[in-house]
Amino acid sequence: MSDLTYAEARTAVDAGLARAVQIGQPMNVAVVDAGGHLIAFGRQDGAIRASIDISQRKARTSVLMNAPTAALAPLVQPGQELYGLEQLSGGMVAFGGGLPVHRDGELIGAVGVSAGSVEQDTQVAEAAVAAIS
Repeated sequence: MSDLTYAEARTAVDAGLARAVQIGQPMNVAVVDAGGHLIAFGRQDGAIRASIDISQRKARTSVLMNAPTAALAPLVQPGQELYGLEQLSGGMVAFGGGLPVHRDGELIGAVGVSAGSVEQDTQVAEAAVAAIS
């Protein structure tokens, strides 16, 4: 298995930020390795400050769960099997904007995006992942 490189992470950040410009929503884009450690980050002027941390948490959550963060939303609702996960697991995020990155079927990292609507965050994350997949 090969790791996500800094060059690939930077490409992902740049592609995500370019998509954010296209949709007119300033964003924060974070890329982490398979261990959840930050490799690259980009923040556009006007992106809300709280989303700096949220974007990184989305990426980390996606790596830890090996799943898109949007897939967790129905599982963390009251009465569901993962209810309370966000409070118990060091700040996991269970709404869209985090996507895992795989190479040859192996998890090599993740992208996390925050500062827009969940739909906008997901669009930008998809552009970032597509740039390195």
